[in-house]
Amino acid sequence: MSLVSLLLVVLAAFIHATWNLLSKRAADAGPTFVFAYNMFACLVYLPWMIWLLVYGELNWNFPVAVCLVLSACIHLAYSLCLQRGYQLADLSVVYPVARGTGPMLSSIGAFVLLRETPTAQGIFGLLAVVAGIGLITTQGDLSAFRRPRGLDGVRWGTATGSLIASYTVVDGYGVKVLGIHPVVLDWMTNLLRFFIMAPVVFSNWPRAKAKMKGHWWLAFWVGALSPLSYILVLTALEMGAPLSLVAPAREMSMMVGAMFGMLILGERVTAWRVAGCAILIGGVVLLGFARA
Repeated sequence: MSLVSLLLVVLAAFIHATWNLLSKRAADAGPTFVFAYNMFACLVYLPWMIWLLVYGELNWNFPVAVCLVLSACIHLAYSLCLQRGYQLADLSVVYPVARGTGPMLSSIGAFVLLRETPTAQGIFGLLAVVAGIGLITTQGDLSAFRRPRGLDGVRWGTATGSLIASYTVVDGYGVKVLGIHPVVLDWMTNLLRFFIMAPVVFSNWPRAKAKMKGHWWLAFWVGALSPLSYILVLTALEMGAPLSLVAPAREMSMMVGAMFGMLILGERVTAWRVAGCAILIGGVVLLGFARA
């Protein structure tokens, strides 16, 4: 992975952690908030999309259409699956399982489907990133798995991680093989998700508006930042960065999120979190110098 690609992924991680921090403030709005920031994402990036349509060389064909529809459906399923997991189980179980299995499965998909060759550094870096994520999120406490309904968290977390891996591989294929521009891919999938969710939201618009009270500006900023973080990741892939290395490296947003929790939200700093951050940083360094 080149230095520029690595820097794009690191910047994406900071942006990803930032919009997640903002979205937490609107957690009570639920799916309506997801619908709202998808709408704002379409509006904010519409000028860029128009510019690409007018001046860019966009190839529209059946495989591209299938990739866009498939990506939109997987992204939406991921959001709904993650939300359902949080309803049934602890965050400390669902989130680390999802984030730990996602990069692992997407890397396996890259090795099998995209024929990327694994290297020793890449494999050790991947394992270090996954281990660091686990320490940051669980803080060394695995007792949550033994609590009532603890296995529900494992099941839904694994399902969510599988969807993360799925959309990462599908989008990587779209960018690297089909030549879809990252902005086009992200904007079109946002638009498709908007239309998929619209009938549900507008079927009870007064209730949706009530849920969004005080959250519209948050939805705007999440809609502006969320696509940008993913576009940067897709751009790194477009520049030739191996998906098997980008997928786990982008999970360093977990480290940034932990730092935000410590510095902004005043969460307790533990030895497990410090160790997790150190291991994760080491993994990212290994990924940066690895060659697929």
